[in-house]
Amino acid sequence: MSAARVSQRISAIAESATLAVDAKAKALKAAGRPVIGFGAGEPDFPTPDYIVQAAIDAAGQPKYHRYSPAGGLPELKKAIAEKTLRDSGYAVDPSQVLVTNGGKQAVYNTFATLVDPGDEVIVPTPFWTTYPEAIRLAGGVPVEVFAGPEQDYLVTVEQLEAAVTDRTKILLFVSPSNPTGAVYSPEQVAEIGAWAAAKGLWVVTDEIYEHLTYDGVPFTSIATAAPELGDKVVILNGVAKTYAMTGWRVGWMIGPADVIKAATNLQSHATSNVSNIPQIAALAAVSGQLTAVDEMKVAFDRRRKAIVAGLNAIDGVECPTPKGAFYVYADVRALLGKEFPTASGTATPQTSAELASLILDEVEVAVVPGEAFGPSGFLRLSYALGDDDLATGVQRLQEFLGKAQ
Repeated sequence: MSAARVSQRISAIAESATLAVDAKAKALKAAGRPVIGFGAGEPDFPTPDYIVQAAIDAAGQPKYHRYSPAGGLPELKKAIAEKTLRDSGYAVDPSQVLVTNGGKQAVYNTFATLVDPGDEVIVPTPFWTTYPEAIRLAGGVPVEVFAGPEQDYLVTVEQLEAAVTDRTKILLFVSPSNPTGAVYSPEQVAEIGAWAAAKGLWVVTDEIYEHLTYDGVPFTSIATAAPELGDKVVILNGVAKTYAMTGWRVGWMIGPADVIKAATNLQSHATSNVSNIPQIAALAAVSGQLTAVDEMKVAFDRRRKAIVAGLNAIDGVECPTPKGAFYVYADVRALLGKEFPTASGTATPQTSAELASLILDEVEVAVVPGEAFGPSGFLRLSYALGDDDLATGVQRLQEFLGKAQ
């Protein structure tokens, strides 16, 4: 019997559904199709000029043409520590920072460093598609705790308590949330943090959307809201969303020195240092003002209100108003099992994956189905795209979904 060509460990990893949808939409666009893409969580703004200029200047300096420390440029680590104190009120030493190739590597490094085979990680659901794959790759077991639209996609301590076993090691906590845009109140953050501390759990918190909240809702870091967690907290973050730098690939993880040292050792064998030029761009970003994100938020807020109103005008769609990030998470369970007219007859989608595929085929609008983030029956739409495309896309959805029988 011949051995499998690809290992079971890697074969078990699911493709990133969000990137797959975005790739299909871009391929159709390249072929001349008028596709509207609500798939990727990517600001449509250019990276601010001063950040780009910092990278251009760095590219001309020979010292940045060489290897640099695997854990990150010392000046960037120092700036990230200062930025964390400024934005989260959380004091860390630069030795507690590891600069990574985007936020995703920070996620993988963290779970690879903390998780042993069989360890359970509580994952509030809906979740970002990469989390469970990173947990499984590390040998861990993701334990989903689902919160639906009736509770604004926010899990409760009671739900978390019901999920704990003697194998639970980590609580994953994300606020503002991708994919739902949900934001926990300061009181909820403190309560969940205190609960995790009382259980002796680690908390891994993804704060990459920290600067994207609306309606006066504050961002609250669980690291500062629950000081009783002590050093059993790891913060994940990056420049991608705040500064429209998704393609620059600079993220970081912050944690206790021993964990960061171990994760740095891992990264030294995986990718070594992040490219120096993007690191200097990130240094300019985190050291500078937040003017750029404040300007982007004006547009995001306008689009947020428009897309929520447009989706809620469709019979069978329930779309809570998100308080953060740049996504809406629409409940379309009432549309499943309904009959839709198509170019070739009719179709009756039974899952949100089937509905998303039908929408792309029939009206050339790309959305991500709930299966990518947890249970079926939901659609994630990013409103980080131009106003005209958003209006056109929502109109196509209204016309198509409104024909359900």
